[in-house]
Amino acid sequence: MPNLTDFEQDSEILTEKKEKLEKPKLFKVILHNDDFTTMEFVVFVLQFVFKKSVAEAYTIMMNVHEKGIGVAGVYTYEIATMKAEKAVNLARSREYPLLCTVEPE
Repeated sequence: MPNLTDFEQDSEILTEKKEKLEKPKLFKVILHNDDFTTMEFVVFVLQFVFKKSVAEAYTIMMNVHEKGIGVAGVYTYEIATMKAEKAVNLARSREYPLLCTVEPE
């Protein structure tokens, strides 16, 4: 059994280091206009994949239609690429050539 003198001689002090965490970099998921994907399908994708309200989805779809691109959302890299891939796969399953890219914010 240790006696008190064993503990008294232990002079090591534990210090706690605080690590500063950086916010993850964010990426935009961009939908690109084409002549074949219907506006209704783009609104559907924005609601189903990106969880946008009907009004938000319509506004983004009109940006895609009128300006050529629209930002579907801003996410961390992994989530952005997953959502872009899901949108493209959904479009391909319905035979639409929807293009979805991921860019740094």
